[in-house]
Amino acid sequence: MTIRRGLGGFVAVLLLCATAIRVFAQNPSGRPAIPVDPIDAIIKTFESYSIVALGEGPHGNEQGHALRLRLLRDPRFAATVNDIVVESGSARYQDVVDRYMLGEDVPTDTMRDVFENTVAATPGWDRPIYAEFFRAVRALNRVLPRERQLRVLLGDPPIDWSAIKTRDDYMALVRQRDSHAANVIRREVLAKNRHVLVIYGEGHFQAKAERPAHSMAGLLEAAGARVFTIASTFADLSAFQPDVTSWRAPAFALLRGTRIGAAPYERVFGPQPPLPFLQEHPRIDDHFEALIYLGPASSMTLGPLPYPRCTDSAYVEMRVARMLLSGMPDTVRERLTSDCAAARR
Repeated sequence: MTIRRGLGGFVAVLLLCATAIRVFAQNPSGRPAIPVDPIDAIIKTFESYSIVALGEGPHGNEQGHALRLRLLRDPRFAATVNDIVVESGSARYQDVVDRYMLGEDVPTDTMRDVFENTVAATPGWDRPIYAEFFRAVRALNRVLPRERQLRVLLGDPPIDWSAIKTRDDYMALVRQRDSHAANVIRREVLAKNRHVLVIYGEGHFQAKAERPAHSMAGLLEAAGARVFTIASTFADLSAFQPDVTSWRAPAFALLRGTRIGAAPYERVFGPQPPLPFLQEHPRIDDHFEALIYLGPASSMTLGPLPYPRCTDSAYVEMRVARMLLSGMPDTVRERLTSDCAAARR
């Protein structure tokens, strides 16, 4: 009975969403969103904001990674930005990353710990694209004067997995993810009058104006900071603006007052968390200032898991044990085995 009621509620949400889309398509409101080059747009945004929050889109996607590398390697970026805050590394290893970014020799196994030992139980950050981004920052710092070198700040709370014995232990750390990252930005960026690019999942930017603040962006704005939030997506936006299919991806578009900005949140990002603020603010532009269209869903590719790391039985057991402890189903072992086999191919 409980399952039937849950499914019924989910179906009702889908039906309401579909109805909203049909009504919207027949009676579009707002002006069309205008696509522009994302690199130019992001760098220009720093003229007005010290915090620009760039959503990854689906974690691990290679298209978003390629965009971030382009942004990093544009000469204007290092001339404008001081810090980069990432979700993909544990603050437990901040001193390690600081030394690495300054060009010091850091053992490969030690750098691997930065990505593997985060609050995330899944192997998402283990994908080599995240280490590649770190290498790109390090390479850029080599040719920059010391005063302009970029600092990478690790936003994920420090965690000692050997001390995590129960799911309650784990969830206590999960609940700190947004507040910890916000504190890092306040302490290391705002207090020093620096400019920062924040690279995180979109869920950490939503409901910015919520009181009491819930997300990272909400916590920062509650403390008086101004945050420019950008969502990245492969969603089909043509129901709201048909010419999106002709946009050259990746494309950046401001949302306020546009047809895409007025679109239902669920159409792009899935069902909202059951928070009153989100239910009362159902539009995309209630949560984000801009959007980057990464292309159609059929164009998305995920970076493979690390190989030959996947052949290490100790690594597999570590990942499976953490995912099970976090509350994921027993099928995680099969999924990890399948993803590792794909990495081998």
